[in-house]
This record gives sequence, C-alpha cells and structure tokens, in this order.
Amino acid sequence: MSSSSNMTIHLKIWRQERADTEGGFKTYTLDTANEHMSFLEMLDVLNEELIRKGEDPVEFDYDCREGICGSCNMVINGRAHGPKHLTAVCQLHMRNYKDGDTIVIEPARAAAFPVIKDLVVDRSAFDRIIEAGGYISVKTGSAPEANSTVVDQEMSNIAFDYATCIGCGACVAACPNSSASLFTGAKIAHLNKFPQGQPERNRRVVAMVDQMKEEGFGDCSNFAECEAVCPVGISISAIAEMRRDYVKATFS
Repeated sequence: MSSSSNMTIHLKIWRQERADTEGGFKTYTLDTANEHMSFLEMLDVLNEELIRKGEDPVEFDYDCREGICGSCNMVINGRAHGPKHLTAVCQLHMRNYKDGDTIVIEPARAAAFPVIKDLVVDRSAFDRIIEAGGYISVKTGSAPEANSTVVDQEMSNIAFDYATCIGCGACVAACPNSSASLFTGAKIAHLNKFPQGQPERNRRVVAMVDQMKEEGFGDCSNFAECEAVCPVGISISAIAEMRRDYVKATFS
C-alpha cells in the first residue's frame, strides 16, 4: 500500500468513563490513516497507538462489520452513521474524507440510550420493546404447513422491507425528539403484514407502543430525519401504519 495515500486526520472524540461521570471531547491527530481503510479500521489504528502510549483505547461497538448487525452506530460530524446515505459506519471508508479533515465522533445521544463508556450506549430499551410484543405465538408442533397459508406477494415484499431494520438506533440519534417510532413501527409492521401476525395484532401494537413510551423515547413530530439516516432505508410509512393500528386497537 503506497505511503502517498496516507492521510492526517484530526479526531475530536467523546470520552466518558461511565454513565454517571462527566464526559467531554478529546482531540487526537492520526498521521497513519489511509484512504483504503474503513472508518472502524481507522479507529482500530488510533486505539493501537493509544495502547502503545499507555492510554485507554476508545470504546466503540461493532460486530459483523458488514452493515448487518447495527452495532456500530455512532454520530459522525453530527450525522448518525456518517455522511453516506444507506451506509452503516462499518461500511464507511476513509476515502470519503480528505487529508487534514477534522472528524467529530460522539455516541447516539438519547435519554433512553445511557452512555456505557465513550461511544458505547445501552440500547437494551429496544430489546424490551421487542419483548413486549415483537413476536408471533404458536403452540409447539401445531404450526401448519407454510405453503397452506397464502401470502400476498406485495404484502410479503413490504413486510420484508420493514424487517430489514437492524435496530442500530440511528433513527433515535437523528430525531430532535429522540423518538423510536421508526424502529417500533417497522418491528410492528413486518409482523402485522402476515396472516400469522393477525391474531395478536391489536395486543402487539398497544404493548410495543406503550413500552416505547415507558422507555422514555420522545414522540414523533414528522421531521423524517429518521428515514434520512436509516442505513437500510426504512420508510416513515411504518410510523403512519403504527399510529393507525394503535388508534384502531385502542378503540376496538
């Protein structure tokens, strides 16, 4: 790899020891960044340098590094997942930046996402929303042959579009109200589109929306910032469907 592609990058990164301690930005200069690196590889290189100096590495979440798991969400220069549309942080590359750039990196900020350390936040509130109703109940051994239940192709396609939600929390980080409506709406809608999801439809939407409120997420004000930063392109139509279903369920 040619040294001519090396870049000097100035990093302004949020550092915070624990949720109950005060955090702040700390600036680092990395002279060994390379345009061929992914964004997370760049942070790996920074951490190697910090460890060699006897300093604590920057904590950040990641898992698959393939844009699938949603673990890597962080806010880069004020935008969840960074500057590229339909791209998770782990799929972002340093060729999107120039030599000498300053990059500000901070965690996804929301009252319902308390900081664990540095760029890592606790997103277990999403798990509790799913636990409240994001499933279909069947008796063991009683499920009918799948081909015996006809599923409309258009409905199936829409359901799978909603099911692509990776639960990264970018929607919450981008929303001025820290709303989880896009996440919750997508998780409700993809089940409600299928025949198997109908018996628990009303109970599901009420339980999940109520849990979302209980977790301390804000309400949706239709800014659509959530849709703009979603790395898999979930439409805000999921929110409209959730609201409609919630009203129907509460008055049925």
